[in-house]
Amino acid sequence: MHGSMSRPALVRAASALMLSALLGTPPAARAADEFAITPSQLQGLGITLQRLEKPAGIQGQAYPARVVLPPSQEQVVSAPLAGLVDRVLVGENDQVRSGQPLLRLVSPELGELQLRLLEATARSRLAQKTLQRERLLLADGIIPERRVQEAEGAAEADLARVQQAEAALRLAGLDDASIRKIAAGGPLQEALTVHAQSPGTVIGLDVKAGQRVAPASALMRLADTRQLWLDVQLPADRRTQVAIQGAPITVLGRDAAALPISLGTQVSDSQTITLRARVTKGAVLLRPGEYVQVQVPFATALASPAGATAGAGPESWPVPVAAVVHQGDKAYVFVRTPKGFIAQPVTVLNSAGASVQVQGPLKAGQDIAVTSVIALKAAWLGKSGSN
Repeated sequence: MHGSMSRPALVRAASALMLSALLGTPPAARAADEFAITPSQLQGLGITLQRLEKPAGIQGQAYPARVVLPPSQEQVVSAPLAGLVDRVLVGENDQVRSGQPLLRLVSPELGELQLRLLEATARSRLAQKTLQRERLLLADGIIPERRVQEAEGAAEADLARVQQAEAALRLAGLDDASIRKIAAGGPLQEALTVHAQSPGTVIGLDVKAGQRVAPASALMRLADTRQLWLDVQLPADRRTQVAIQGAPITVLGRDAAALPISLGTQVSDSQTITLRARVTKGAVLLRPGEYVQVQVPFATALASPAGATAGAGPESWPVPVAAVVHQGDKAYVFVRTPKGFIAQPVTVLNSAGASVQVQGPLKAGQDIAVTSVIALKAAWLGKSGSN
């Protein structure tokens, strides 16, 4: 006989016989919704109970997310002039403040720019003196007014050359105080010090001391990690089930949270869609590029986070996934009664990991079965645990 039955069939038959012996019901008999289970049978079947405390909603589903640095928070420090890297003054992962020196660059072009400023400043001074003399001569009636107008035009052109030379040095990285000293005839600078334009962390060094660089070559990268994004990967078929506006997203295992700012329009090859959120709390606990687990609230949780109110329908309860059984197209939980259990119909609203949120005529203080419920189902239906 054993040779003609498969192993799963033998297991189901044995389960039915065991339940029949424990519960005293024939395998084919169908019981009522409430059925008797004695304490000894409860222990023999290995059934454990969980008490319902109060209606509540599941906080949400956990999804993977990547910590992303917004483009506005990353700065590439580039070489303003061609030259030789003399010294690197910071290292990777160093915190820098705004205006802090980052490296020294020796550049022949720097000398040419300073010389251009000196020449433009000298011509401008001469043009101003010429203009003053021409105005005096015009006042004495010695020269025509045209000479004064020509002198004014020449003075304005020379002043524009001075401003252009100053702007070139400022673009190269010199501060206004150094430019004024050079224009006043002070000593010329041999090297250029590159400063940080904003505070941040050095996340990459692209040059070393003694290396020659061309204009606009990347020297290092700075990141201001005080503002971060989370790119949450949602299954495309669940994007309508989660809250994507105004719902706080929490980072599991970290004291960090974020608010959604956009939902992607394209579905990836892995059938996920990107929910982007801005970190509003705990950015210092996160690092750009790392992967974390986040909890995204359900869309229905915002409408009724603690279940329905009195008079608005049944309340909702979070229960373990193992506590819910299905028969046909209906879901049930087994509620403990003085005689045994009753199969209580419920509606499954949401699921998150090992928990589901169900709605039904349940009450605080009731005990429900959370393990070995397949045995209770078999006892309820009077047959083995298969559907």
